[in-house]
Amino acid sequence: MPDPRFLQIHFLAPYTAALLNRDDAGLAKRLPFGGALRTRISSQCLKRHWRLAEDPHALSRIDGAAEAFRSRETIDRKVLSGWSEGVGEAVLKPIREAMLVAVYGDKGADKKSRQTLLLGAPEVAYLTVQAQRLVAEAGTDPKRAEDLAKEWLKAHKANLKALSEGAKLPGGLVGALFGRMVTSDPKANIDAPVHVAHAFTVHAEEAESDYFIAADDLARDEDTGADTIQETELTSGLFYGYVVVDIPGLIANLGGDLALAGDVLHNLLYLIAEVSPGAKLGSTAPYSRASFLLVEAGDRQPRSLAEAFRSPCAATTGVAVARLSEHLASLDAAYATGETRRVMSLANAEVSGADRGNLADLAAFVRDLPAHLESAKA
Repeated sequence: MPDPRFLQIHFLAPYTAALLNRDDAGLAKRLPFGGALRTRISSQCLKRHWRLAEDPHALSRIDGAAEAFRSRETIDRKVLSGWSEGVGEAVLKPIREAMLVAVYGDKGADKKSRQTLLLGAPEVAYLTVQAQRLVAEAGTDPKRAEDLAKEWLKAHKANLKALSEGAKLPGGLVGALFGRMVTSDPKANIDAPVHVAHAFTVHAEEAESDYFIAADDLARDEDTGADTIQETELTSGLFYGYVVVDIPGLIANLGGDLALAGDVLHNLLYLIAEVSPGAKLGSTAPYSRASFLLVEAGDRQPRSLAEAFRSPCAATTGVAVARLSEHLASLDAAYATGETRRVMSLANAEVSGADRGNLADLAAFVRDLPAHLESAKA
């Protein structure tokens, strides 16, 4: 096996009569590709469902995982929550505003001007201790509280990184995987080692406008028609998705913990295969699982296999897998990059250079990659 610097994950997932990801007009997101419109699922949508999944393989269930909170209200709902109710407003106000400015920037006191920022549990814990200390030192003196808040802000303004200096997972496990951008303090940015492409249908879009009504159960006999008449869009499709993990970057973000990195890759693969994105759960039940999963480990720059579907193909797994395998074989012949591959498939089509297994086999394979990479360096 070449050094597994990069893990590439390709998947095909089918959905019928669903509205998985909507745009600002309430319609399915789309992507023009190869002269045909495709239905699309954004990378943000995919990542949100994977990181928030309540599942046996949830990221939060991994030993050593630290929580993270993506919000504009972390100061009020986490840092000050549960202990500050008895503190006088005149004392708490300057301390609260100083923390909002330190975390969210100069306009942080105004909720509408804050960015939705990811803070990890170590950062929240640090801020909580600091807020409690300032309140205790201020006592009941609002002027003292104001002076302490100004002094504290001078030390922390534009230095969010200081909140978690030395912490193993400053932005929590979510930040370690999917990164973080902080406009108020670029030093607190976290580079994302997990790169997620927008998923799209391997065929031209299949959509219809669904006309539906809500009937009034207590309507009188003389009442006619429907109480509510609405329309929504429903789509069907076989989606190609692509994820890349920079394994050295992941290990670095996890503080060098190889076992934790392996557990992350193991659970992430399960989530990609089994967790469905989707809106309108009650009316469309958009639950599906990947009908195809290909993982590749190698030391060369990753490359998507989306080009296999530039010309739309039939919306069936067997045809799509055959198209993907043909394109992969062409890449192998041209570049000979030598990735090690494992595949899980509900279709019988062969995949170039891939050993076949079930999901558990593939998950075990990716779990061992961080340790394999480190042993190769030794």
